[in-house]
Amino acid sequence: MALSELYTKYNRVWIPDEEHVWKSAEILRDFKPGDDTLQLQLEDGTMLYSLDTSSPQLPHLRNPDILVGENDLTALSYLHEPAVLHNLKVRFVESKIIYTYCGIILVAVNPYKQLHIYGDAVIHAYSGQNMGDMDPHIFAVAEEAYKQMARNNKNQSIIVSGESGAGKTVSARYAMRYFAMVSKSGSKTHVEDKVLASNPITEAIGNAKTTRNDNSSRFGKYTEISFDRRYQIIGANMRTYLLEKSRVVSQSESERNYHIFYQMCACADQPEFKSLRLCEADEFRYTSMGGETAIEGVDDRKDMEETRRTFSLLGLTKDFQADVFKVLAGILHLGNVEIRNVGSDSDPHIAAFCDLLRVSPDGVTRWLCHRRFVMVAETVVKPVTSKRAVNARDALAKQIYAHLFDCVIQKINAALQVPGKQHSFIGVLDIYGFETFDINSFEQFCINYANEKLQQQFNLHVFKLEQEEYMKEDIPWTLIDFYDNQPVIDLIEAKMGILDLLDEECLFPQGTDQNWLQKLYNYLADNPLFEKPRMSNEAFIIQHFADKVEYQCWGFLEKNRDTLYEELIDTMRTSKVWTSPSQCVSLRGSSSCQRTPETKLVWTVCDKSVCILSMYVTLFFFQFRSSLYLLMETLNATTPHYVRCIKPNEEKMPFEYDSKRVVQQLRACGVLETIHISAQSYPSRWTYIEFYSRYSILMSQQELVLTDKKQTCRTVLQRLIQDSNQYKFGRTKIFFRAGQVAYLEKLRLDRLRGACVTIQKHVRGWSHRRTFLRMREAAIILQQYVRGQRRIRCETGKRLRGYGWAAVVIQRYWRGHLTRQIFRMVRSSSIIIQAFTRGWIARKRYKKVLCCVLSEIDLILLKQKEQKEVSDSQIEGLTFKVEHLQNENNQLQKLFQEKMSVNDSIGQEVTRLNQENMVIPELKQTVFSSCVSVNLAHVCNCPMFADLKPRGVVVNMIPNMAAQLLFMCVRHADYLNDGAKLKSLMNAIISGVKKVITVTDFELLSFWLSNMYHMLNCLKQYSGEEEFMKQNSPRQKKNCLQNFDLSEHRQIFSDLAIRIYHQFISVMEKALMPMIVPGMLEHESLQGISSMKPTGFRKRSSSIYEDQEIYTISSLLQQLSLYHSTMSQHGMEEGLVRQAVKQTFFLVGAATLNNILLRKDMCSCRKGMQIRCNISYLEEWLKEKDLVQGTSAMETLKPLCQAAWLLQVNKTTDDDAKEIIEQCSELNTVQIVKILNSYTPIDDFEKRVAPSFVRKVQGLLQDREGGSSQLMLDTQYRFQVTFPFTPSSQALELLQLPSSLRLGFITRI
Repeated sequence: MALSELYTKYNRVWIPDEEHVWKSAEILRDFKPGDDTLQLQLEDGTMLYSLDTSSPQLPHLRNPDILVGENDLTALSYLHEPAVLHNLKVRFVESKIIYTYCGIILVAVNPYKQLHIYGDAVIHAYSGQNMGDMDPHIFAVAEEAYKQMARNNKNQSIIVSGESGAGKTVSARYAMRYFAMVSKSGSKTHVEDKVLASNPITEAIGNAKTTRNDNSSRFGKYTEISFDRRYQIIGANMRTYLLEKSRVVSQSESERNYHIFYQMCACADQPEFKSLRLCEADEFRYTSMGGETAIEGVDDRKDMEETRRTFSLLGLTKDFQADVFKVLAGILHLGNVEIRNVGSDSDPHIAAFCDLLRVSPDGVTRWLCHRRFVMVAETVVKPVTSKRAVNARDALAKQIYAHLFDCVIQKINAALQVPGKQHSFIGVLDIYGFETFDINSFEQFCINYANEKLQQQFNLHVFKLEQEEYMKEDIPWTLIDFYDNQPVIDLIEAKMGILDLLDEECLFPQGTDQNWLQKLYNYLADNPLFEKPRMSNEAFIIQHFADKVEYQCWGFLEKNRDTLYEELIDTMRTSKVWTSPSQCVSLRGSSSCQRTPETKLVWTVCDKSVCILSMYVTLFFFQFRSSLYLLMETLNATTPHYVRCIKPNEEKMPFEYDSKRVVQQLRACGVLETIHISAQSYPSRWTYIEFYSRYSILMSQQELVLTDKKQTCRTVLQRLIQDSNQYKFGRTKIFFRAGQVAYLEKLRLDRLRGACVTIQKHVRGWSHRRTFLRMREAAIILQQYVRGQRRIRCETGKRLRGYGWAAVVIQRYWRGHLTRQIFRMVRSSSIIIQAFTRGWIARKRYKKVLCCVLSEIDLILLKQKEQKEVSDSQIEGLTFKVEHLQNENNQLQKLFQEKMSVNDSIGQEVTRLNQENMVIPELKQTVFSSCVSVNLAHVCNCPMFADLKPRGVVVNMIPNMAAQLLFMCVRHADYLNDGAKLKSLMNAIISGVKKVITVTDFELLSFWLSNMYHMLNCLKQYSGEEEFMKQNSPRQKKNCLQNFDLSEHRQIFSDLAIRIYHQFISVMEKALMPMIVPGMLEHESLQGISSMKPTGFRKRSSSIYEDQEIYTISSLLQQLSLYHSTMSQHGMEEGLVRQAVKQTFFLVGAATLNNILLRKDMCSCRKGMQIRCNISYLEEWLKEKDLVQGTSAMETLKPLCQAAWLLQVNKTTDDDAKEIIEQCSELNTVQIVKILNSYTPIDDFEKRVAPSFVRKVQGLLQDREGGSSQLMLDTQYRFQVTFPFTPSSQALELLQLPSSLRLGFITRI
C-alpha cells in the first residue's frame, strides 16, 4: 500500500512547531493524489487549512497509540524525528522510564532524581537475560557485553557519550558496578572494589562544576576491565583523553575548578593539611574566578574523606597522597603569584610554591619573567612583558596539573593490576558528546573531531549488523543509502586540511590565528562542508554530521602549541617531591616521569623538544590524534555497545522534558541517523507467532484452520497487502517497510470497530425487542383486568335489579337451615364427649388394679433368675480351672525338657569359649571397623540401602532406613561404652555428610535431608531426656543411650541439616528459575486472550538461542510435582515438605513480580488476567497435594496477586485510588507507582493511566507508615527453617538387615 493512501480521515500527522518542535494534528478529509491542500485540525481545536502539498514531502504520519511507548524506537511503524521525540516523551514523562532502545543504542534520559532501579536485586534480575527480554536498562547492555565476551570469546566495548550533564559518568559507573557484581572473583585482592573505588579519585581530579552540570567530567576516559578464562575480573586499566587543562587557570561565570582543590581548601584546618598553607577557596585566584566556590547539596569536606579513603583502598601510600596534595597546593599558590616591577618585595605565594615542590625560588622567579634566546655566537636573556609572564605562569600550572593527573592515573592503573594473564576485556568509554555552544573554540573542535570518528565507526557497525540480520533471515541484501561523514573527516585531517594548515602555522614563531584562518579561507573555500560566516572574519563553520558549528579562531595556535619554556622545565626537573610511580607519561609526548633510585618525581624533557621549537609546538594535537587512532583501533577490534545520554532540560528539573533540547541532542548523538538507516530498509520486524497472535482477527475461517501458522501468515499478508515489496518473509520473522504495520493496525482497528458495531447492533436490537415484549405483555394483562372489572359490574347490576326479592327469600330459608344444622352438630358432639369421658374413667380404674398384680408376678420371677445365674457361674469357674491346670502341667513338662537340652548346649559352648577367649578383642575391633566402613559407604553411596526391608514387607527402599541404621551403630557403640569408637563413628558420619552438601543432585539431597532430619529425631528420642521420651514405648525407653551425652553432636547434625536444606533449595531454584517467567508471564494460559502485543524489538543474533525450550505453567507444575513426589518417596517429614514448598512459592511470586516491575510489556489488563489464572493453577496444585493448610504458600503469592489485581482494576476516579491503597497492602509505594506508570494498553480501546491519577495515588500512599522502599523483591531471601521433633513408633530391633552388611549384632542389644 502506498504511503500517500494512509492520509485518510481521522489519521493524525506531525507538523513543525516553533515551541514544541513538532505538533500533532488530525486529518479532516481524505487526501487524494493531486490535491493541493490537506485539511488538518490541531489538538487544541484550532482549524488549519491549506497546508501546501505541492512538494512531494507530506507531513509525517503519527503512529497509532498502540505503538506509542515502545521499548525500541525502531519498532515504530513510522520512523522519523517526531515519532522518536514523542515516544521518548511518553516514556519519560508519563511512564517515568528513562531508558529506551534505538536499535543497538541505549538512549538514557537523565531523570535528575534518584531511582530505585539500580539495586543488587535488579542486577540479579538482568543477569543471564537476553537483551530485549526485559525493559531497557544500562544493566541489560552490560549483560549483553558480558555474555558476548563469554560466548564469542571476543573483547567488548561500551561507548557512553552525551553532553555535559546528561549522565555519562553515572551510566559508566553503573556498567562497571554490574561487571563487578556478576563476575565476583572471590579472591582476597578485592579487585572489583578497587575498580569501583577508582571513580571517586578520577572524579575529584577530573570533574568540575559547569553551568550545565555540577559534576561534569572534563576529560574522556576509557577503562579496560580485564577478565581471566573464568570471566572473573582480574584487573583494569584506564586511559584518559582531552583533559581540560585550561580549567586549572580559568573558569567561566558560575563555574568551578576541579573538585579536588575545593576539597583541600575545605580541610585546610586539619593537621594533615596545615603544612600546605591553604586558606578558603575564594582567596585563591584559580578557585574563585567563576564566582562560586560551593555547590548546593555537596559537602567538600566529606568528599575529601571519601577521596582519601579510596586512595588508601587502592593501596596508594600516605606519602604519595601527601606529595599529591603538595603539588595541588603548589598550583593554588602559583596562581596567586603577582607579576610586579623589578625591586619589589618577594611574593609569599612563590615561596610557598617553591617550598612545597622543593624547587629553587630564584630559578622560578627568574624564568617566569625572563626568556633565554640562543644565538649562534651568544646566549641572550631578556625580560618578557607582564602578559607573557602571566601566560608562562598559567602554562606552568596547567602542565604541572596535567602531569600530576597522568601520574595519579598511572598509579591507579598499577593498583588495579593483579597477577594473572588477561584472557579478554570489556572497555567502557566515557567521553564528551558532540558539543555546540554560542562560542566554540579549540576544545569543542577537538571534541567534535573525536565524535566524527566515533560516528563513522558507529555507522559502519550499524550497517554491518543490518547486513548480518538480512543474511541470517535469507532476505536479499540491497545497499542502503546512509550518511557517510568521511568527507568531514577528510576536511579536518586530510592533507592541506584544517589540522595540516594548523600545524603548518604553528611552525612559524610569528604565526597568528588570523593568518591561519585566512589560509583556511583560501584553501577550503570550495569545500561544501566548510563555510565562512557572513558577518565575521574571526570564525569558520564546519558542517558536522550533527549540525553546523561556528568556531572562533582565537586561541587555536596557543592551545595547540601548549608552550612551556625550556628554563622552567629545567627548574622543575630539580624538584624533590616524592610522588613518582615507575613511569608517568605527561600529555607532552616527550615528557615523562621516570623512577630514580630514590623514587623521586623527576621532570625530563627530550632535548629536541627544548632546542628546536618545531618539534614540540604541534605535540598536543599530534598526541591527541595518536591516542584517538589508538582508541579507534581498539574499538574496531571489539564488539561495540552504545549508550547515548540525553539531558532533558537545562534547569535540572526531575522528569521535565524540553523537546528543543532533546531533539538537538538526538541529532547530535546519532540516534536519528540510526532511525534513518532503519527506515531505509524494513524497520518493523515481527516473528510469525507474534504476527499470527496479533492479526488472527483479520484471518478467514479457512485460514485459521490451517496447521502451518507460518504459511497462514504468508497467505494472509499477501491478501491484505498486494505490493510484495512492502514486506519480506524471513526464516523466523516478517520484515515490513515503514507504515505497513500502521496500515495493518488500521485494518485490525476497523475490523474490531466493525465487530463492535455489529455486537452493539444485535445487543441493542435484542434489548429493544425484550423491552417491547415486556410492555406488550403488561398491556395485555392490564386490558384483561379492566375488561373483567367492567363485566363484573355489568352482571352485578342486572342481578340486583332482576332478582332482589328472590335473594331475600333464599337468604331467609338458608339462615334457618344453617341454624338447625348447627344445633344438631352441638347435640351430637355433647353425646360423644360424655361417652368418651365415662370410658376413660373405667379404663383408669382397671389399669390401677392390673399394675398391682403384675408387680407381684415380676418380683417372683426376678428371685428365680438370680438363683439360676449363681449356679451357672460356679459351674463355668470349675471348668476353666480344670483346663488351666492341665495347660500348666503340659508347659512345665516342655520347659523341663528344653532346660535339659540348653544345659547340655551351654556346657559345650563354655568349653568352646574357653578355647577362643583370647580372640575376642580382635573380633570386637573387626566388627566396629566394619560398622564405620558401612556408615561411610552409606554416606557416599546411598543405594547401599536398596536391600533394606522390615520383616514381612518387600520394597526397594524403606524411607529413613539410613538414619535408623546409623543410629543403631551409634547405639551399639554406646552399649559397648567405647568412647573412642563412638567418636570415630560420629566423625565419619559428619565428614561423609559434608560431601553431600556440595552436590547438585536433587534426589541425593532430598534423601539425605530426610535422613538427617530423622537422625536428629533419633538422637533426641533415645537421648534419655524426659522432654523427648514422653511418647516412647516401654521397649523404646529401654533402648535409650546410657553412657554418652550426644547433645553437642545433635547441634552439629542440626547445622549440617540446615546446610543441606539450603543447598536443596538452591538446586530447586536453579531448575525452576528458567520456567517461572515463561510459565507465569509469557505463556498464554487463557486461550483466545492475547495478553501481549508484539514488541518488534530487534534482538541481536548472538543473544538468541534458536532451539530454546518453551516452558508453560504445566511445565512448572510438573516440576513441582516431581519435587513433591521425590520428597514423599524419601519419607521427608510433612512439616519439612511444607517449608520447602513455601520457599519455592515465594521464589515463584518474587521472580514473577520482579519481571512485571522490569517489563513494561507485561503491565496490561489482559496480562493481569493471565497471571491470576496461573495463580489459581498453583492453588489447585496445593489443594491436590493437601498442602494448603500449614504451608502459608499462598501468603507468599499475595504481592503477585495484588499486582495482577492492580493491572485489572479501574484507574480513573478518586474511589479507584482509595481502593488501590486498601487492596495493595503487600506492595510498597515504589512498586505501586512503577506498575501504574508502566501500564500499557494492548488495544486502542484501553487507556493509559493519567499522570494526575498516579500523583493522586502517591499522595495517598504518603500516609502509609513503614514499609520497604525497594523496587525489587529479594529472590535470594530464605525463610528460617525449623526441624520440629517428631518421635517414631518404629522399634529398631525389629528391622531386618541385609546379611551382606554383617551388622546383625546391632539389633541384639
